[in-house]
Amino acid sequence: MKSGIHPEYNEVIFYDASVDFKFLTRSTMKARGAETMKWTDGKEYPVVRLDVSSESHPFYTGKQKIVDTAGRIEKFNQKFNMYRR
Repeated sequence: MKSGIHPEYNEVIFYDASVDFKFLTRSTMKARGAETMKWTDGKEYPVVRLDVSSESHPFYTGKQKIVDTAGRIEKFNQKFNMYRR
């Protein structure tokens, strides 16, 4: 392996603040700023904040929006049926 060309591979905490979910893993991502958080082992780790995680994503939580396509089709047909006369 060539030295000096590989990114640092460190332990970081990924934190989804919208649902207060966090997990510790290793990553090459760098935490923005100097934010750290204490993990259950008592050590401090850098934090990478997430907008969406498996705990907050609608697909994984089952709170997915179902689009009313039948209503949209009926609206479309009502709007454009005047041209079919």
